[in-house]
Amino acid sequence: MLILAGCPVHELLERQATSLARQLVRVFVEEIPIYRRLPREELDGDITRITEHNLRMICEMFRHRRPPASAELAPLRASAARRAQERVPLEALLAAYHLGTRWIWDRLIATATPADFAAVIDLNRLVLIYTEAVTSAVCAAYLQEREGMLCREQHAMHAAASALLGGDHTALAAIRLAPGYLVMAITVGEHPDEKQDEPGRSIAGRRKLARIRAAVQCHATEQVLSVLDATGGLVLLPYGDEVPMVTEVVEAMSRAAGVPIWAAAEQATPAEVPAAAGVAEEVLEVARIFGHPPGAYRLTDVLLEYQLTRPSRATSRLAGLLDPLLNNPDLLRTLKVYLETGLDRRRTAELLHVHPNTVDYRLRRAVSLTGLDPAKPAQLQQIGAALAARRLTPR
Repeated sequence: MLILAGCPVHELLERQATSLARQLVRVFVEEIPIYRRLPREELDGDITRITEHNLRMICEMFRHRRPPASAELAPLRASAARRAQERVPLEALLAAYHLGTRWIWDRLIATATPADFAAVIDLNRLVLIYTEAVTSAVCAAYLQEREGMLCREQHAMHAAASALLGGDHTALAAIRLAPGYLVMAITVGEHPDEKQDEPGRSIAGRRKLARIRAAVQCHATEQVLSVLDATGGLVLLPYGDEVPMVTEVVEAMSRAAGVPIWAAAEQATPAEVPAAAGVAEEVLEVARIFGHPPGAYRLTDVLLEYQLTRPSRATSRLAGLLDPLLNNPDLLRTLKVYLETGLDRRRTAELLHVHPNTVDYRLRRAVSLTGLDPAKPAQLQQIGAALAARRLTPR
């Protein structure tokens, strides 16, 4: 056993463990802000009991000069799990253990004399062993409980999102619904870290998704629901009186994730969510098919392309209007770039790295082969529709 000032150390603590535990709890309340907000019943009950258990466990360590046994640490693990359920921050929990250890150390060392030097060294070693064992046990139990809680929360959120998307009115009866939802279908670019081998790829993907969810949540006052994987999915952003700005939300997601994001959004009441999700997914598909850059899109942004993607006998015929150019890919590309630049021949020449006169020549050739002249408004619309249709019906 350890002896300080002629008295066994464990006896110094054991005979006043109960009163010391109460004093320590008062110290926690004074020094650690969140402990001041805990219910008095909890402080006088569970917190005081686990503190006294710690003191008696330390007594046994000092008596037998050994680390704490696994069975002795079990109450600490159970207590840490309860604190996790109560959402007491882990750093506050560890602060209490470290503060208590320091407080007991100061009381014990005050009784030491110069003749106790060797005992103090042994005492310090045991205190370090105690701190290591307790920190490991508490962190493991706390994080395990939080991970379980998170899994249950994510399962509940996924179930709620699935119920809304599926129009499951039976399941919806148990869900607290927002007045409206911004339904977003998103495609998420690949982060550079996802190019590495496993398990790094999966870890990077999960981290990317966590950043996206956090960024979206910043724009909502209630829990955001989502069905997502590393490549994208659906996000249901609840709102009340004010509808979030889609562009701002998508930009925030992209910045947080560090990747480009394409998104299509529709506003909906809870009952309209399934239909809105369908439209959003279709708009997103159209934006991707037609090569639109990353960003936020509504149906109004892609009306022509959207209509062209609907089943129609006219689509293939529209695409066929440009068939005479198939043997002249330079002509087809020039016509496409000419329309994309707003009929700017000089800009078209720059992008194609040719002389403006070459652009003029190619356009004249395209007109002679197809009979469609971009200088005529009606035919310009036909050319635009034909180019769009060609994306859907490769020839």
